[in-house]
Amino acid sequence: MIRRRRKNLHVVREQEDPTDRIVREILDELNSEDGMQETREAQRERKKKSARRRVTAGLVLLALLITGVGLLVNLQTYGHVRVTELYKNETAVNNGYKEFAGGILKYSRDGISYLDQSGEERWNHSYQIKTPFIETGRESAVIADKGGNDILIIRKDGVKGEVQTSMPIEKVCVSEQGIVGAILKSDLTAEVLCYDMAGNILVEHKTSLSGMGYPLDIALSEDGRILQVLYVYTQEGELVSRVCYYNFGERGEKETDNQVSRQEYKDMLMTAGFFLNRSTSAAVGDNCLVFYRGEEAPKEAQRINLEKEIKSVFHNERYVGLVLRNEGKEGYELRLYNTGGKMVMSKDFQGEYSNVKLCGGQVIMYDGKKCSIFMRSGIQKFAGEMSNNIMEIYPIAGVNKYIVMSANGMEKIRLVK
Repeated sequence: MIRRRRKNLHVVREQEDPTDRIVREILDELNSEDGMQETREAQRERKKKSARRRVTAGLVLLALLITGVGLLVNLQTYGHVRVTELYKNETAVNNGYKEFAGGILKYSRDGISYLDQSGEERWNHSYQIKTPFIETGRESAVIADKGGNDILIIRKDGVKGEVQTSMPIEKVCVSEQGIVGAILKSDLTAEVLCYDMAGNILVEHKTSLSGMGYPLDIALSEDGRILQVLYVYTQEGELVSRVCYYNFGERGEKETDNQVSRQEYKDMLMTAGFFLNRSTSAAVGDNCLVFYRGEEAPKEAQRINLEKEIKSVFHNERYVGLVLRNEGKEGYELRLYNTGGKMVMSKDFQGEYSNVKLCGGQVIMYDGKKCSIFMRSGIQKFAGEMSNNIMEIYPIAGVNKYIVMSANGMEKIRLVK
């Protein structure tokens, strides 16, 4: 019997150093943690991107919604109003009203007061003025006695100065600092004067038909440094208008009577002048609109000849508006020009309106109970009647909201279909 011997094969394995094993385990663990950290950072970045996409999509949808609502509100014409709040005023019939500094100036022969948008009287001031008329700016206003001698300078928080003139008052204007310009006239002569809030005379300029001419209108720049005066005179039987600018700063000290520029217009009557901002002013004649530019010595920059008769002129710091009588057809044309002299709106309309004003980008026309409102785009926003004769109207915050002053008092209204 043959016996086979199985050989025992011994595989000799190299023993692993315990220190190496521990290092390897630590490295494996660190690598695993780095991988987990990278995964967490990637997840956070994905979440951030997803959140940003959701926010962006939400903002786009919100913008589209707001635009759609805005178009829905502004592209239609409303014909009725709903009174949302009423603040009665027992003496409203004898008062005049003027929008000013977010509220209303209420004035009469006996005094003036300021009302906020809730109809609350913030202050009042008594006087005796036979024929009160008022001019307002953004920060200052003046009330004067037409043909009399009294001028009051007003800010939002009250009367800040009083002026007694030596001749009857014909025209007044006011700068934002409260400097007052006035045209005073008598039977034989006329004067152009400027006063500070204490009533001191800052400028006195006598005029005559044989000299510079007769002053028809006056305007002051925002800082009260530049004075615009419109004169008329005759030359060899021909009517001539002059638009003059006076600078009472350093630039004008070198010039005779501080006059820094003058433009003449033959066979034309320039009757209305005003400043739109620090560097732009305008004058309106019987057949043209002229823009002037320059802070120190304004010069004619653009003349717009008008083929139609001017019925009304109005302006704010952004636009000059004209109501022109149509030729060959009924009705009127409403135009707006921006400060660059570009016509930005032209719209025909029907009806007679004795009062026209600009409030931001809205043209508001009213007469008695009738009212018409046009947007800067040319869309007629409102055409209808109020419940009472309108004495003053202006828009307030909110969709289609306005304040209307009438014999009934102060009404907050909303335009409705």
